[in-house]
Amino acid sequence: MPRLLVLVAAMLMTAACGSSGSAPAPDVISVIIRSAPTNFDPRIGTDEGSQRVHQLVYDQLLAINDQLRVVAEPPALAQRLETPDPLTYIVQLRTGVRFHDGRELTARDVVYTFGSFLDPAFISPRKGAYRQLASVRALDDYRVEFKLKEPFGSFPIQLVMQIIPADSGDSLRAFPIGTGPYRFARYAVDEQVELSAFEGYWDGLPQNAGITLRIIPDDTMRGLELRKGSADMTINDVPPDIAYQLEKDGLRLTKAQGVDYTYMGLNMRDPILKDRRVRHAIGFAVDRQAIVDYLRRGLAQSAVGVLSPVAWAFEPDVHQFTYDPARAKQLLDEAGYRDPDGDGPMPRLRLSLKTSTDEFYRLQAAVIQQNLRLVGIDVDVRSYEFATFYADVLSGNIQMYTLQWVGVTDPDMLRRLYHSQQVPPNGFNRIYYTNQDVDRLIDLAGTAATDAERLKYYSQVQKMVAEDAPYISLWYKTNVAVARANIEGVRLSPQASFATLKNVRKRQPYGAALSGPSDRPSEKN
Repeated sequence: MPRLLVLVAAMLMTAACGSSGSAPAPDVISVIIRSAPTNFDPRIGTDEGSQRVHQLVYDQLLAINDQLRVVAEPPALAQRLETPDPLTYIVQLRTGVRFHDGRELTARDVVYTFGSFLDPAFISPRKGAYRQLASVRALDDYRVEFKLKEPFGSFPIQLVMQIIPADSGDSLRAFPIGTGPYRFARYAVDEQVELSAFEGYWDGLPQNAGITLRIIPDDTMRGLELRKGSADMTINDVPPDIAYQLEKDGLRLTKAQGVDYTYMGLNMRDPILKDRRVRHAIGFAVDRQAIVDYLRRGLAQSAVGVLSPVAWAFEPDVHQFTYDPARAKQLLDEAGYRDPDGDGPMPRLRLSLKTSTDEFYRLQAAVIQQNLRLVGIDVDVRSYEFATFYADVLSGNIQMYTLQWVGVTDPDMLRRLYHSQQVPPNGFNRIYYTNQDVDRLIDLAGTAATDAERLKYYSQVQKMVAEDAPYISLWYKTNVAVARANIEGVRLSPQASFATLKNVRKRQPYGAALSGPSDRPSEKN
């Protein structure tokens, strides 16, 4: 790690001495991202690059607040959400909201957006989330009724969806039109997306003239561009070492607790790993805090489960692993994997750990490998290009693996991860975890009428899963924005949504078109 940091520092200093990059436009915020968007239609594009554009160009029907609760509050298009019975949800829309082409948003647009997911001919990776939706219809110009096939307490999270104009067809894939704070201007493929401030935005004028999303896949090059001043900022898109060096060089870091969750998955069908004592031994052997302190440079928090501490359904009173190699060895003894030669080189058992070729995750795997070696578990670390690695995870061709869940906001994620009926291809239970009591509690939570009931069941689920340890929790990401010194108004939500860029500004005069007061506080999420 020190050698890596020295290399990064040297490259950044070299860039400072010989910069050829041009400074960003005075009134436009230049934001570096690592991956290009693939589809500007929010019904289809689920990759990170696409979603960042969606967050700026479109508004969602419902919103998620900083406590990760679903709300009908700005910037949501819904003014109110009513549930007259467990199968019916009625949304009251705000009036006077306009699309970028000047047309008013009405219930017809909402029906068109969600009706797409009920159309058998429409292909989208999001369709599975709407299996419980029976129908959607307009009650009048500003009220929409959603009918479910069966009670599902987590349904409102599915209404946190960007709304598109009715009858858009395939047109949005290349040229998005929404009601959001920015209108689409231009996309130079694999180079940058240019957005201009929407002067008719209903939730307050943006504090800048526009956003340019510059696409730079290489970690070090993103740091170089920030160091040179040819970009203004980036969010969660530089590694911890580069963020550390940039802060030393005078750039500003803004941090906030996030919801991204990194873990080790353990295949419960494996004859070794199906023994809970072995799984617990692995949990006690891994030094999470060392990963947080040294690999993440403190830009993380040790994790205890898939739900972040900022989530309303987070249960803190669960079994938590500490770094305890002696306890790990004791558990391996109890499981029948005794040390064959005392302090000698022979291992108690051998396992394999798969990960991606990403530099950070390879380093993390090396730390885990060393931790487990100290308790007698020989680990064969195998790193692959992500597509190959991910295919192995999906097919169950793994013993252990490391991955990250991004943007976990609703406790229904517990169902998708741990219910026995959610094994691939039906869900995300890729470690083939089965516990009938957990299934029963998840089913009860899904049909519960109130959040208080849901919380009761989800708390029990989290406690049981923590004891069973099909995942070894590693860390929650700390969201980090790195910005030039003249950039103000940077605020991070738990999801690190790019929608907050609306409130970012530069310390310099703006043009007359942007000099009027906003009708909402600039620090609002």
